[in-house]
Amino acid sequence: MLGKSIRMERVMNRKTGRAVIVPMDHGISLGPAEGLVDMKTTIDTVARGGATAVVLHKGIIPYGHRSFGQDIGLIVHLSASTSLGSDPNEKVLVTTVEEAIKLGADAVSVHVNLGADTETQMLHDFGDVTRKCVEWGMPLLVMIYPRGKKIKNSFDVELVKHCARVGAELGADIVKTNYTGDIDSFREVVKGALAPVVIAGGPKMDSDEKLLEMVRDSIEAGGKGVSIGRNIFQHRNVMAITKAVSSVVLEDATVEEALRLIK
Repeated sequence: MLGKSIRMERVMNRKTGRAVIVPMDHGISLGPAEGLVDMKTTIDTVARGGATAVVLHKGIIPYGHRSFGQDIGLIVHLSASTSLGSDPNEKVLVTTVEEAIKLGADAVSVHVNLGADTETQMLHDFGDVTRKCVEWGMPLLVMIYPRGKKIKNSFDVELVKHCARVGAELGADIVKTNYTGDIDSFREVVKGALAPVVIAGGPKMDSDEKLLEMVRDSIEAGGKGVSIGRNIFQHRNVMAITKAVSSVVLEDATVEEALRLIK
């Protein structure tokens, strides 16, 4: 569908088919966390650093997106839960595809946790959103992880492979999931997913080198980029880390070359 193809070019690099997505939807789950208070400055900084898109909840869009002259793709997140709830793994829909379109979205995203007590409802919602995305020609990013009481290791390759495949099976255009720790195992994830896979950044890391090595290895394994939040917007130098990550994903820079961009 032409409309979807045009919108996909707003969130993924046209030349490489890869993406540097910076999710900033954490305000619902965590509150006004560091890096997410002055949204205009943060979004402007990652845009100038080379990020291809940001993920925002609907109410935050007026507080900074594209109000600074920089051009960056907008992914409106449809799912939410808070850390105060009885089960933070239970994600509910708080926005519709139609509302996202009215807000100027280039894509939408949903969050699904396989293994959670409410997995069935999240899968049902995922399917409904997919149908709407097909109807409107809207690209869909699914953030899908193994999370729940019975999940002992959310980075286990068999579990992550399953998550990535579910994302593709239900119609996501981009699948975001955990990096499994090494190139060979993540190559299995990418191969089995079929749809383009981008990696999550996970908890805030204490080493730029480790972050960039993870990004570089995921690309080597066939991944199509990253969707990294806290490790970018809470970095001591947001501009520099965004440039470094973007250089690896979009320009095939080495880790050593990327590290030189961070002061």
